[in-house]
Amino acid sequence: MSSKRKDFARFQSKATLAILIILGTVILIIIHWTDRPNQFKQSTFARRMTSVSDAISTENLNDDKEISSEHGEGDHAISHVVLFPWFAQLIGIFAYWIISRYAHGIPYTAVLFITGAMMGYYSDHSYGNAIVESMKQWLGINGEVIILTFLPGLLFLDSYNINVHLFIQSFWQLVVFAFPMVLGGTYLTALVAYYFFPYGWSFDLCMTFGSILAATDPVAVAVLLNELGAPSRLKIHISGESLMNDGSAVVFYHIFSSRFFYELGIKGFGEAIGWARGFALFFRLAFGGACIGLAFGVGLVTILFNLNRRLSVEENVVQVTSTITVAYLAFYVSEILAGCSGIISVLFCGVTTKAFGETLLNNTALTTDFWHITEHLLNTTLFCLGGAVWGGITSKSDWIYLACLYVAVIMIRVFLVFSFFPLTSRIGISQNWQEALFMSYGGLRGTVGVSLALLLSAQIYEQTDDESVSEETREAYRIYVDKLFAFSGGIAFLTLLVNGPTSAILLKKLG
Repeated sequence: MSSKRKDFARFQSKATLAILIILGTVILIIIHWTDRPNQFKQSTFARRMTSVSDAISTENLNDDKEISSEHGEGDHAISHVVLFPWFAQLIGIFAYWIISRYAHGIPYTAVLFITGAMMGYYSDHSYGNAIVESMKQWLGINGEVIILTFLPGLLFLDSYNINVHLFIQSFWQLVVFAFPMVLGGTYLTALVAYYFFPYGWSFDLCMTFGSILAATDPVAVAVLLNELGAPSRLKIHISGESLMNDGSAVVFYHIFSSRFFYELGIKGFGEAIGWARGFALFFRLAFGGACIGLAFGVGLVTILFNLNRRLSVEENVVQVTSTITVAYLAFYVSEILAGCSGIISVLFCGVTTKAFGETLLNNTALTTDFWHITEHLLNTTLFCLGGAVWGGITSKSDWIYLACLYVAVIMIRVFLVFSFFPLTSRIGISQNWQEALFMSYGGLRGTVGVSLALLLSAQIYEQTDDESVSEETREAYRIYVDKLFAFSGGIAFLTLLVNGPTSAILLKKLG
């Protein structure tokens, strides 16, 4: 039996190498095939994180027309924006086929992230082409647009799939996991960054960094638990905690990033939030988001109730359309208009819909399949995009610190889970030490952390273009957020690549 396992491990390592070689070859072939002669010679990341409106402004259009007169290609510059997400899907198709047939233990999102990193590194060391230009335009998307585009579609299905009965029973356990434990993780991670990293980060930036790493990935966790066949109680502990702590991590991110932004001294950018203001803001973001989510959930249930012609194919499609419409509107209203937590809003919208609207769906399979497709498309694009940024800014010197940070993040999570174990084992649906240990190890990072790191980079790059910011300050703060993204992306990649596959072994050992 042991020899079979060793053979399988050797095969898996060879398959991993084959995946990287094949994907790298495909990427290089396609990128070279789409080369344009010196049209976009500027480095991909020289203008990264500027707004798309700047990238396609009238001035740039005039420049493109001038280039067009020389090369006959400039008129295609704007149309390149549609290429990157579908190129990412093409890579995803190849990656999924290889993983599902030959290397089942390797996480799909980890492969997409490292593929994006290869694309980012290559594009930053080569002449421009259609794919590079498309990637540059996507990297220039406003940070809030990234959040508004990706998170609602990635979070609603996992919120809807929660076991409502167990969610209610374990609610106070999840509150402990999601709020005091996340705040503790944010603070301890900030201490590591502040005293161990040699980059001169302020403590507010370290706290912002800690809040980004505190967010676990509900999509990756849900896939992991389903593949392992985990029991319902463990599923609600991990997936419920993951969804709740994403909301609380974003709340803490808003608070500490505002303090960090205030350091720049740009009028209207950031706020010197004190303790009293911090607590008030926390409750507004958290409870305001929950109330908005409940309201939109009730609204969605009402819509589903009125679209009740089960034999009408078109009405079934409209029902599905209403779910994604309400999910995105709930996030937008909560996050942008009301200044509350969009993630918590989507969570409570999904749970409310599951509790009162599940039986009102005319075609449950159609709804579930649609959301799985949406989740897959968004996840593929987001991890390729995050990987592209990561590959363009990560240096060799970061790897030693990244490895140390990875160990520290795992140790911090183990410490926090077992620190709260005397309480969490006595409330809700309780918890045993085996579940606590698996929960400590299975806290994968991904979607929300990568999105927040992209948001922070976009905001700093955009705001430091202000004339009041000195060149020295501009350069320093951009280096800060580049390093922060390098570590945030690296931790997401390592937890997906290392913790994801080995969690199955740990679960079997724990029984």
